Amino acid sequence: MPRKPNYDRDDLIERARDLFWRSGWAGTSLKDLEAGLQMKPGSFYAAFGSKDALFELALERYALDGRERLRRLARDHGPLAALQQFPALVIGNKEAPAKACMLSKTLLELQAHNHPLAETANLHLLKMEGQFSELFEQAQSSGEIDKSYDSRILARRYQSDLLGLRVSAERNGVDAAAIAAEIARGLSALSNPPLA
Repeated sequence: MPRKPNYDRDDLIERARDLFWRSGWAGTSLKDLEAGLQMKPGSFYAAFGSKDALFELALERYALDGRERLRRLARDHGPLAALQQFPALVIGNKEAPAKACMLSKTLLELQAHNHPLAETANLHLLKMEGQFSELFEQAQSSGEIDKSYDSRILARRYQSDLLGLRVSAERNGVDAAAIAAEIARGLSALSNPPLA
């Protein structure tokens, strides 16, 4: 009978996510992973198969965590308030390995090389955009946002604003909290119909 591994797989994926998020796919070597996860090469390959397989699990963990945080915000505060609070939340985590979005970093790093994980990151970004769109639709249904706006376009713009915010948060001398507050204020203006 095979021996049961003496590690917590979820914890290892979380630690790998943080390594990849900080340093990127190319900047994280197998030696970095083995040291960061405290695994020998044989155990690493037995547990995950390859660096790419672990990176894909780390991307999925990152994306699921982000969608779940947004879901909780919407459940606790409503759709518009969730969308308004989310920008400050994503840049306010002092424990995060980086301020920039791991999915967008991956897309930018790997798309130029036609690496399949770039498309994986893109699919996660599209799922997040879909979640934003659903929240905009819910806010329209509740009367918080005027119904004449296209929720899909609002979601794309919002995601673009978030990604820009997260890059700005990486820069020295940029008041990212003020930008997050401005994004939130801008959403309040959507209660009025768009200007002709």
